[in-house]
Amino acid sequence: MKQTYITFELVWTLTPLWCSLLKFLHEFTDSWHPASAPRDRKSSSTYSSSFIFPDFCNCLIRTHSTLTENVLSHKVQFDSRIISRNGRDACRDLIGFFFTNDQSLTIYEYRQFGKNRTNVLPFIPKNIYSHQCGRRKGKQYQLGDFYIGATLTFLSSHHPSLPRSIKENILLRLRITNIDQMALESIKTASMAHEEDIIMQEANDRLVFKAIQDALKEKLQKRGVRILTGLGKYFQQLDKEGCGLLNKADFKQALKVFHLEVSEKDFESSWIILITNGNGKDKVDYGEFKRAIIGEMNEYRKSFVRKAFMKLDFNKTGFVPIINIRKCYCAKKHPQVISGHSTEEEIKSSFLETLKDAGGKSDEVSYGEFEDYYEGLSLGIVDDEDFVNILRTPWGI
Repeated sequence: MKQTYITFELVWTLTPLWCSLLKFLHEFTDSWHPASAPRDRKSSSTYSSSFIFPDFCNCLIRTHSTLTENVLSHKVQFDSRIISRNGRDACRDLIGFFFTNDQSLTIYEYRQFGKNRTNVLPFIPKNIYSHQCGRRKGKQYQLGDFYIGATLTFLSSHHPSLPRSIKENILLRLRITNIDQMALESIKTASMAHEEDIIMQEANDRLVFKAIQDALKEKLQKRGVRILTGLGKYFQQLDKEGCGLLNKADFKQALKVFHLEVSEKDFESSWIILITNGNGKDKVDYGEFKRAIIGEMNEYRKSFVRKAFMKLDFNKTGFVPIINIRKCYCAKKHPQVISGHSTEEEIKSSFLETLKDAGGKSDEVSYGEFEDYYEGLSLGIVDDEDFVNILRTPWGI
């Protein structure tokens, strides 16, 4: 079948769909923001349905048939991030669309050019994709797979245009951070055929991990930062091949070293799930292991961690020199400084020392190490806004 290439600018000119979409957005959002404007995220329970409509004028869409108004209107828009310890990749800003008419999806990347110009470039081409791991491996993506916190998996080898750092991993994992809830509910209501496609086994998997997380909760709340940063460094030392994968014995040893007591039954149950969700061999990604056993902060908190790191990593290398962190970190409003128990320099030195201990290098900090620090801090803070303020104040975000 003949392929056609069309631009969104052309679509906007030739069809009234975009006008209706613009009107739709005006009716349900408080204001219209340009694509380059900063976007605040909400917590997983209070995400806004307001969306910034991106400037796709310079983007090409490859289709296998004529795009119709019906095809383009029955879609759900979502934001996502790459699950990675590589700073450049973890901080990529992605936007995607799932088309319900043919169960296809496409993903674009917001790319900053200079100070004031933002373009949207193709990242994952429009096609029909399937889960690449887990209980649903081999099953096509459906509407029920798209929600805040969902993970989408793709074989990196099937996408030769992806950055080299991403192609080093077998799987590309994307986490949905925001979704157009209004469009999602509208499509669900219209179709009446959508059902929550969460199978019983997946629910049981989550219960296994939650039981372990609850058992470790008290210890992690007291020593979260030290344990998370220490585990990250320890895993890297065990990972002689630098592939990000470790075996069962390595993980058991790590839990023992950090005095994290997990029963043999719970460990074996979690290991079977992780092996099933991974590559099916005898090793597991240690990032996935940490997220399963310890849990992770919600996407609202994570978005501010990424903002803080991106502010420091202005060269987009994925690493930040310690000297730059020292210059940017402001401890004036730290509670212990305000109360007079510590000086600004003491708080700053303590913070930097913890980051140095977590790092593989003494003169710089990676995104993964930076995230580990705040992941550990997050474990002891109940309120989202309290956590966000801890990031806003010293980093000025």
